[in-house]
Amino acid sequence: MTDNSHSPGTPAATDAVALARALIRCPSVTPAEGGALDLLQRVLAPLGFTCHRLPFTAAGTPDIDNLYARLGAAGPHLCFAGHTDVVPPGNEAAWSVPPFAAEIRDGILYGRGAVDMKGEVACFIAALAQTIEDRGGTLPGSVSLLITGDEEGPAINGTAKMLDWLDGRDEHIDACLVGEPSNPVAIGDEIKIGRRGSLNGELVVKGRQGHAAYPDKADNPVPKLARMIDRLSSAHLDDGSERFQPSHLVVTVISVPNTATNVIPGEARASFNIRYNDHWTKPALEAWAGAICVDAAADERAEFTLTFWGTGDVFCTEPGPLVETISQAVREITGRTPALTTGGGTSDARFIKDVCPVVEFGLVNESIHKVDEHVPLADLEMLTRIYKRFIERYFGIA
Repeated sequence: MTDNSHSPGTPAATDAVALARALIRCPSVTPAEGGALDLLQRVLAPLGFTCHRLPFTAAGTPDIDNLYARLGAAGPHLCFAGHTDVVPPGNEAAWSVPPFAAEIRDGILYGRGAVDMKGEVACFIAALAQTIEDRGGTLPGSVSLLITGDEEGPAINGTAKMLDWLDGRDEHIDACLVGEPSNPVAIGDEIKIGRRGSLNGELVVKGRQGHAAYPDKADNPVPKLARMIDRLSSAHLDDGSERFQPSHLVVTVISVPNTATNVIPGEARASFNIRYNDHWTKPALEAWAGAICVDAAADERAEFTLTFWGTGDVFCTEPGPLVETISQAVREITGRTPALTTGGGTSDARFIKDVCPVVEFGLVNESIHKVDEHVPLADLEMLTRIYKRFIERYFGIA
């Protein structure tokens, strides 16, 4: 029989609300661990989990602490992936409650990370602890938690390196649920079965600095850049695909290294982001953007450089056993049939899709990254029930 006791100051593993509050009170703003992983280790160890703290480092990036915890050794192996790091609270004076106090008002829990995504971590642990309790401490397979402290940061020393660590141990995951907040309005709206790719680019147009009173003696790169970036941003990419919305390019930054109004600058820069669907690959997009810039530069008689970097490729987990298992759990608990979607930004599922089927399902995402981030207690209860049903159905014990 597993010892489900907990030490003073450590919430019971079966209590999602208490665990969410305890996690929110850990100020784990990326890259700080803030005590969140220590707390999870104290909660998971008594359930029988073997816990590994995995600190990783890389030049030019902050050191990150991560946690991998596994219960059982047999297959199938179900993994829950998430993060305990959070974005900064911003102007704390603008909050109606302190951002790390985890206050409850009128049935709503407030705090940074309540939805993104300490609430989901708490719900999954509670669901799992309840399932283990129901079964006298055993499961017909293995469950693990892959918890990073680097999802909201550069995502270099987190999930990707943890997966490499697992591969080095010849440890394999059969299916993964990522607890990102996936629902736009109510729990049960959507399950994310994929994500668009994301590609960043920077266009730099070179000029010749000079006095604004003598433009004929200079070469102003600013209007050239403006016309070139307009060509890029107005070009049509595609009309979407069966699983994905149309790809698009958004200009995000235009900058000139100049503070004087009477000086023509020597260069001008623009940054852009492309969110792309399964019609494209990164090399194809780079070639597409490069061709547009070459044509535009010829018209402008402009000298330019164009560089790219990506944060995740497009992927989709086609409907199958994993998608149907989480869909059925959602239907049974909420009475809703969730839409299978691929919109939104990126998540660590972009790394996990290379090792196993992965889906994302969590809380309502309306308040994430905002002042007064919050979650109704009823949503935490409902998500715990969904996760519990999902675990039971995955292992065939429903």
